[in-house]
Amino acid sequence: MHYCLHAYFYIRNSIVCLCLKVTFENVIAEPPSVRSFDKVWFWSHALFEVSRLWCYRFISLVLAVPVSLAAGLLFAVLSCLHIWLIMPCVQLLLINMQWIQAVWANILNIFISPFFSSFGKCYGQIIIHLESAEN
Repeated sequence: MHYCLHAYFYIRNSIVCLCLKVTFENVIAEPPSVRSFDKVWFWSHALFEVSRLWCYRFISLVLAVPVSLAAGLLFAVLSCLHIWLIMPCVQLLLINMQWIQAVWANILNIFISPFFSSFGKCYGQIIIHLESAEN
């Protein structure tokens, strides 16, 4: 089984991600000149895989229920606040500030809309073709 270690580097104003494939033999290695018995190697590999599996299962068993309960409570509180506090305040503002909506719509139609319409007409005819170079 391969494990992928991600290394991120910042080179020439761009981020480069390298994925290093690591196996059990790369992590727990013996020099080629000195080797232990084959059974020791086999059992250490088996113990590593079993302990990795059972540690993951134990940690997920211990943490899955409390984390899911906390996430459920958080989303319930946020939903309640959204329904009973935020939306009534937004509706109250929208009812009382109808004239601001009209003024804002006019400002957008007079100043912003022509700019983006001309921008769209200028750059709307650009066509990009992507081709793959196969040898």
